[in-house]
Amino acid sequence: MAPPPLLVTMGDPAGIGPELIARCWLDRKGAAEQADGLPAFAYVGCARDLEARASACGMALPIARCDAAADDIEEIFGAALPVVDLPLAAPSRPGLPDGTNAAAIVGAIETAVGLVHRGLARAVVTNPIHKASLYGAGFRHPGHTEFLGELAARLWGGTPRAVMMLASEELKVVPVTVHIPLSRVSGALSIELIVETAHITAADLTARFGIAAPRLAVCGLNPHAGEDGTIGSEEGQVIAPAISALRASGIDAFGPMPADALFHAGARARYDAVLAMYHDQALIPIKTIAFERAVNVTLGLPFVRTSPDHGTAFDIAGQGKADPASLIAAIRLAARMSGPGAAAAGR
Repeated sequence: MAPPPLLVTMGDPAGIGPELIARCWLDRKGAAEQADGLPAFAYVGCARDLEARASACGMALPIARCDAAADDIEEIFGAALPVVDLPLAAPSRPGLPDGTNAAAIVGAIETAVGLVHRGLARAVVTNPIHKASLYGAGFRHPGHTEFLGELAARLWGGTPRAVMMLASEELKVVPVTVHIPLSRVSGALSIELIVETAHITAADLTARFGIAAPRLAVCGLNPHAGEDGTIGSEEGQVIAPAISALRASGIDAFGPMPADALFHAGARARYDAVLAMYHDQALIPIKTIAFERAVNVTLGLPFVRTSPDHGTAFDIAGQGKADPASLIAAIRLAARMSGPGAAAAGR
C-alpha cells in the first residue's frame, strides 16, 4: 500500500508558485532519473488558476481534481497533476498580489495541515506567501513558521515551538532569532532561548534526519565571537553559558565560534548544523553555498513541513522562467523526512 501523499500548497498565486508546481510535474520523469526520484504529490490550491497560469507560460498541464480522502494520489499522479481544488475569490494576475485572495491562500495551508492531522497526507510543502497581502486581511503572524506552530497547537494540542532551519546537503543552519530588526537581536537572546532552540534542533536532526548524535556549532554574535569581551559581552554572558548547559544535558555543542570562520568546507566537516544568532548570519552562507538547492524546514512540529528557500518572485511571475530546483529539493526532502523509517514525531 502506498504511503499517504505529499501536499504542496499554492502560496501566493500571483507569484511563481503555480508555474513552479506545473514545471515540477511536467519534469517529473527527468527529476526521477536523479537521486531519490520525485515522489507523488497533490497541489492544494485553485485548479482553474493553475491551468490558466500553466497555459500562459506555454505548458500543457493535465489536471485531475481530487479528494485526498478518497482518491489514490499515487495512481492519479502518473497521468495528471492531482489538485485539491480551493477556488480563488478573484483570478490572480502575475506579479500583482491581491488581498482579495488572502483567505484562499491561508485556507490552502490550513487544509493541507488538516489533511496531515487526519492521516490523509504525510507532509506539507509550502510555496511562498506574500505576508503584506495577508496582513491586510487579518493574518497576524510574521510568516509561515509561526502560523504553522499555531496550527499545530490547535490541531495536536500542546505548545509546540516552531524553529526555522535552512538545509542543503552541504550545510544546515538554524537562526535563533529570525524576523526581528538587527537592533533587537542582542536583547532577544537569552540562555533559555538558545538552549530550547538547540534541543529542538538536535531532536529533529535525530528523528527526521537520522543523525544519532548531532553535533551543533554555535555562532557568536559579535565579530571574532566577542574577542574575550573586548568587542561585546553577549558571548560571555549568554551564549557560552547556554553551550555549557547544552553540554551538561548531553548535547554535543561547541562555541561560541566566530561566524566568519565557520562555513568553509573544512569547518563544515566538524558539525551537523549551526545555530546562528540572527537571520542573515544563517541565511547568507547557505544561500551562497546552495542558493538553488536550499530548503526551508520547520523543526519542532508534529508533522513535516518544507518549503523552497526563495520568495514569491513577483518580478518574474508569469514569464515561465522560474527555476523549480528549490521546490523539487523541498519535495524530495519532505518525502525523505516523512517516509518509511522516519521517526516522525506525532505519528
